[in-house]
Amino acid sequence: MQLTRRSLLTRSALLGCSLAASPLVTPVSFAAAPWDTRLVVIILRGGMDALDVVQPYGDPEFAGLRQSLSGGPAAGAGDLDGFYALHPALAPLQPLWRQGELGFVQAVSTPYRDRRSHFDGQDLLEAGTAGLGEASGGWLNRLLQQMPGVEARTAFAIGQERMLLLEGAAPVSQWAPGAGLAMSPQAERLAGLLMEEDPLFHNALNEALELTRQDMSLGGLDGAEDDAGAGMMDLMKAPKGGAHTGIAAYAADQLRGDTRVAAFSINGWDTHFRQASGLKAALGRLAETILELRQGVGPDIWGRTAVAAVTEFGRTARENGTGGTDHGTGGAMLLAGGAIRGGRVLGRWPGLAEADLYDRRDLKPTGDVRSYLAWLLHGVSGAGTAALQANVFPGLDMGGDPGLLL
Repeated sequence: MQLTRRSLLTRSALLGCSLAASPLVTPVSFAAAPWDTRLVVIILRGGMDALDVVQPYGDPEFAGLRQSLSGGPAAGAGDLDGFYALHPALAPLQPLWRQGELGFVQAVSTPYRDRRSHFDGQDLLEAGTAGLGEASGGWLNRLLQQMPGVEARTAFAIGQERMLLLEGAAPVSQWAPGAGLAMSPQAERLAGLLMEEDPLFHNALNEALELTRQDMSLGGLDGAEDDAGAGMMDLMKAPKGGAHTGIAAYAADQLRGDTRVAAFSINGWDTHFRQASGLKAALGRLAETILELRQGVGPDIWGRTAVAAVTEFGRTARENGTGGTDHGTGGAMLLAGGAIRGGRVLGRWPGLAEADLYDRRDLKPTGDVRSYLAWLLHGVSGAGTAALQANVFPGLDMGGDPGLLL
């Protein structure tokens, strides 16, 4: 068989190139980025307990609902504003709060109600629609479709999990720890010889191999080799080791260049049992991830960065009998970054009296998390509100501008 550049690329892919971020399978462009502000979206898979993260200790009903999961400054939480307190595991982020680079939105949710399924909840969160199956792809990809100048490297989906929010017609790049471009030294040399007369492909090959070497040095998520048999519930498990900081470091590296959007997941928020230890560990990973991003992009880029962490739903207001909380409805959204107007807990507080709860068991949502995301996209990219409501979040009423960005 005649060996051509095209056949070599095909054979290389068959040898194990699942590195979709590789310039070998995605276009390479050095065009100017479509906007300047960076956006990082983190999906917190498993249903984060808003009442334990941003503790409404000023509500007279709070203490009675949480016997062992007690909160507030008396239990070691950091006071935010005299009503809310920050879970102690997020103490490393408290300086960001004081600097106005950290904020929250309480009592928000998607339109998802009552079934409390992780599968459906995450699909709806990432689809950005009012109901399941109402649109193909995800809201972040639909934003990219509205913007001129978008190239594959404008947005990165990072990690082993499927990132539905970035799926769609717009080109995006993907990268996952443990997904390497498997080429022998001989194959690398042969590929280099074939491409040395073509600067574009030669540079692309070198970049792909460099990405793979970074990947190998980083290591993979726990259990990544079992991807073929991994079910959805496996995604709820927290990765071991420092994979989250490695992903954050990779994202920061891209955001220093032409990349404007990075999206990835942090798992481990399904805290039915022994929530005190499980949530502490998950929040520690979230804090480390944000601080790694901040350090990785540097002060200048951090000043133009907005981070949004969202989850598929909240949890029950009342602690259960095993020291945990069960699937609920209203949740919280975390905002961070130098571009954020932080130091505030936004959202309308519904109260925790039994009559104020959703279905007498969950934190009642008083806001649509998609509205806050839409205003964030408007501020970051300059996308018009009409396009956001019609195309990115079809049928959404964004409501008033909460002023999320500086």
